[in-house]
Amino acid sequence: MADSAETDEAAAPPESGSRPGHARDIGFGDRIAGCVRRRRSQIVLGLDPDPARLWPEALELAGATEGSPAQRAGRAVAAHCRLVLDAAAEQCVAVKPQVACFERLGAPGWAALREVMEDAAQRGLVVIADAKRGDIDISARAYAQAFFGRTPTPFGDISGLGAHALTVNPLLGRDSLTPFIEAARERDAGLFVLARTSNPGAADIQDRELAEGGSVSAAIARMIDELGRPGVGGDGLSDVGAVTGATAPERMEALRELMPHAVWLLPGIGAQGASGRDLAPAFAPGPAGGLVSASRAIVYAHESAGAGAPAACARAEAARLRELVWGLYA
Repeated sequence: MADSAETDEAAAPPESGSRPGHARDIGFGDRIAGCVRRRRSQIVLGLDPDPARLWPEALELAGATEGSPAQRAGRAVAAHCRLVLDAAAEQCVAVKPQVACFERLGAPGWAALREVMEDAAQRGLVVIADAKRGDIDISARAYAQAFFGRTPTPFGDISGLGAHALTVNPLLGRDSLTPFIEAARERDAGLFVLARTSNPGAADIQDRELAEGGSVSAAIARMIDELGRPGVGGDGLSDVGAVTGATAPERMEALRELMPHAVWLLPGIGAQGASGRDLAPAFAPGPAGGLVSASRAIVYAHESAGAGAPAACARAEAARLRELVWGLYA
């Protein structure tokens, strides 16, 4: 296991309004590469909490509290995520909270999201906010303030969530990504741009051929490469990464040729059916070239196993995935 002090320094949460790596001036690509080396893991723990499917211990912890249904649900979700982190964090290099799963609880859900992100960062994990934001430049700047920085007001600055990275949707074009990139680079944070996603409907748009040749996802991949080149660090990895679904392995080699410096966030392992053996092209740039996201496969491992405590099963499944994926590169 990694040296905790080094890992915590590499993945320390950005202090809103300042550069998180100002003392070392380490870019996001180098930050990821360093964390992967120290932790010897490429596993991203996905946190997609369903209030109707929380671990029993989380419900017990929330059951003794008072408040509205939303407040109690928010506390239960935060407790559930803490328990999952307790069980599996040491096997992972990053955590990816699905923002929608928290937002649907209203203000208590947003508070739970902040609590979970801060907890994960304190454990030395890279925190990737999975929000898939994408909008015109004014709105993009507001989103960037919410996730990376601060929002100035007449009453004082309001701190954002301090994410290390954010998933973004590129379909509004290059100018919709620029505010995110600028905000991320001010804080040595990063982006993961949707390139070829893992859902079955991805083929409806992303695999369509363009009049000038090539697919939509290939055009996005070229844009990711161009936008990310100024942010390539000493390890050869950029601060503009790509969400590249593990459920389309036949496209991975071609996409890697188009994005040689991008860190790939790879959803689709486990519950969506992809195999770790399909991922080898992702690691062409090195062990940090691909980060493998797993959520339900880890969090609900106790259900498929049919026996055992949730925490023990989650820990075992995270360790199994870690060994499997690390072996692809080693």
